Amino acid sequence: MSSFGSHGLHGAAPAYAPADRPGQFGVHGVQDKRDWPPLTEAEVAAVLAHYTSLPPATAILWHSMRPFSAAGIVLLQGAGPKTVVIKRHHVHVRNVAALEVEHAFMQHLRERDIPASTVLATSTGATALTQGPWTYEVFLPAHGEDLYRDTMSWQPYQSAGHARAAGAELARLHRAAEGFTAPARGENCPLVSSMVAVGQPELLPALQVWITRQPGLAAQLAGRPWEQDVRTVLEPFHAKLRPLLPEVKPCWGHGDWHGSNLLWAPGYDAAITSILDFGMADRTCAVFDLAVALERSGVNWLNLPNRGVAVYRQMQVLLEGYQSVRPLSVAERALLVALLPLVHVEFAFSEVAYFGTLLKDAASAEVAYTEYLLGHARWFASPEGRELLDWLPTALARVPAAP
Repeated sequence: MSSFGSHGLHGAAPAYAPADRPGQFGVHGVQDKRDWPPLTEAEVAAVLAHYTSLPPATAILWHSMRPFSAAGIVLLQGAGPKTVVIKRHHVHVRNVAALEVEHAFMQHLRERDIPASTVLATSTGATALTQGPWTYEVFLPAHGEDLYRDTMSWQPYQSAGHARAAGAELARLHRAAEGFTAPARGENCPLVSSMVAVGQPELLPALQVWITRQPGLAAQLAGRPWEQDVRTVLEPFHAKLRPLLPEVKPCWGHGDWHGSNLLWAPGYDAAITSILDFGMADRTCAVFDLAVALERSGVNWLNLPNRGVAVYRQMQVLLEGYQSVRPLSVAERALLVALLPLVHVEFAFSEVAYFGTLLKDAASAEVAYTEYLLGHARWFASPEGRELLDWLPTALARVPAAP
C-alpha cells in the first residue's frame, strides 16, 4: 500500500504516465528512459510541508511525459483544491530567481485577463522552493480539457478552428504582455526561446560571446565546426534579418506556443480556457514569439525527411486569428519572414549543452545539433522551405496591415 493511501489509478491518459510506468517524450518520440526520475511520495510530502494552506497529499495520480523536468498531478485530502501539479527542475536548469521572473510574467498576464496557470506561494510568500539539487513549483489545476496530452511539439493542431483560436489567443497575450519590463533572461537561463545573439547585427560574434555564458556549451562545441556551420547555414538567413532589426520592439512572449500547452473548452467552439508552461518565456518581441508558434505547429518536423511537411491551411488560419486581434505592421510582416528560420537557434544550442553536459546524453546532444539546430535551418534553405518563406508574405497580406 502507498504511504499516501490506497487510491487506485484509473483512466490513464496518454500524456500522463501511470506511477508504475513513467515514460517520457524524447527527441524521436515516446521513450521508456526518463531524463529525470519521477516524483516520489516522500519528496511530494516534503514539498507540500512548505505550503501550509494545502492539505496533505494522498496519492500521485500521474507523471507527466514532458521532457526537461519532472511533474505530476497530486491528489490532496480534505477541503480546498482536490489536486495540485508539482513540477521539479534540476537547479542548473531553473533556480528560484529564474522561476520567480517567469511567475511574475504569468501574474502580469492574469491581471489582464489572460488565463495563465496559477502558481501557489509557500508559507513565506515565495513562488518556488529549493531542496537539495532540485527546484520546485506548485500550481493549481488549470481549467479545461487537455486535448493534446498525447501530442508532441512540432505537430499540427487538431483542426483549423484550434489553429485560429490559438492565433487569436497569442495576440491577446502579446497585447497583455506590454508593460512587463523584466530584462531578458536568455544569457543566464538555459532552455528558453531567446534572441540575445540572433537579435544582434553580427550573428557569429554575438554567438561567440553568448556561448561562453551558457554553462557547458563551449565544451560541447569544442569538437564541432560550429563557427563554420553558423557562417554557411545560419548567416545567410541572418543577413536578411539584419536590416530589419531596428524595427524590433522588445516584449515578453510565451516561448513555446503549441496545442499541448493550451487547455480547451468542451465541445467544438475551440475556446482556449488555460495557458500552460511558461518555462521557455523570455523577453524577445511579439513577432519572434509568433514565429515560434508557426515553427512549433506549422511544420511537421517529425515527418522529415518526407516532403509535404508544411501545414499551410493551419498556418494561414493561425495568422488570420492573430491578426484579427493584433494586425501586424508592414515592418512586422517582414520581420516574421526573416525570423522564422532563426527562432530555434539559441534554444537548439542550449539543448546541446543540456543533453551533453547535464544529462551526459551524447546521442541526444548530437540530434539537437545536427537535426535541430542545423537541420531545421537547412530545411528552410531547401526548395520546400523557400516555398514556405515565399508564401508567407502573401498569407499575411490577406489581412490589412496595421498603420
